[in-house]
Amino acid sequence: MRRAAVYAVLIGFAAFFLLPLLVMVFASFKDMDAILHSSILALPTHPTLQPWREAWSSACIGTLCVGLRGYYLNTILLVVPAVLISALVGAVNGYALSKFRFRGANLVYGLILFGTFAPYQVMLVPISKMLGLLGLSNGIGGLILLHTLYGLPMTTMFFRNYFMTVPQDLIKAAKVDGAGFWTTFVLIVLPMSTPMIVVTVIWQFTSIWNDFLFGVSFTSGANSPIMVALNNMVSSAAGERPYNIHMAGALLSALPTLVVYLLAGKYFVRGLMAGAVKG
Repeated sequence: MRRAAVYAVLIGFAAFFLLPLLVMVFASFKDMDAILHSSILALPTHPTLQPWREAWSSACIGTLCVGLRGYYLNTILLVVPAVLISALVGAVNGYALSKFRFRGANLVYGLILFGTFAPYQVMLVPISKMLGLLGLSNGIGGLILLHTLYGLPMTTMFFRNYFMTVPQDLIKAAKVDGAGFWTTFVLIVLPMSTPMIVVTVIWQFTSIWNDFLFGVSFTSGANSPIMVALNNMVSSAAGERPYNIHMAGALLSALPTLVVYLLAGKYFVRGLMAGAVKG
């Protein structure tokens, strides 16, 4: 009886949180007349893919571009290198800070972690000047640099905590066999880090894919990532707002992160638990 009550409560919470998603899905397959003259929870009586086609197709009016097709590639070109670089550098940082206790290691680690508490908003002006000096403003290259740097504190923390669980005797044995820093890292430590690699990739992927502030601040027009494109699509609507197109666009924008969590969510939780030690 108690277990049934627990399941009932959990199902109720799940239904409550899934309700907005269901509303979005239903609305994205309706035409505007069905949306305006039926309940938001009503199933589509005449499902149509037209809202999805219009949300996907790209069109530009002056400097304002709507539609999501061209921006998927922008975001993929941003996410892939930023995730790979920040994960790799974070793994090296975490390995060095956990297995090589040099003087000032705790201070260095504390300074790196300070980056997790620095609000993005207060950094916009100096970041803008830095990107201008580097010639990376208004482009995907500048966003790759920003997300790589801002991701390093979290990736370093993830890997450092995880590597604290790797026995020090394993590192000493590799050193006795003649393995240096990089050989030990690449051939021994990194292959053991699959759970934390998954955590880091998922964390960075979703954070970068869903970013809006950096994208809207440092890109424009056809160079924008997908979340900025979604905002432009909604803002460009004049008169009666096409909610069905907006809902389809929101689902298209969120689809990659949803797929990642559905396919690798259990590995994300396992990886977090594997690195949940007090370091």
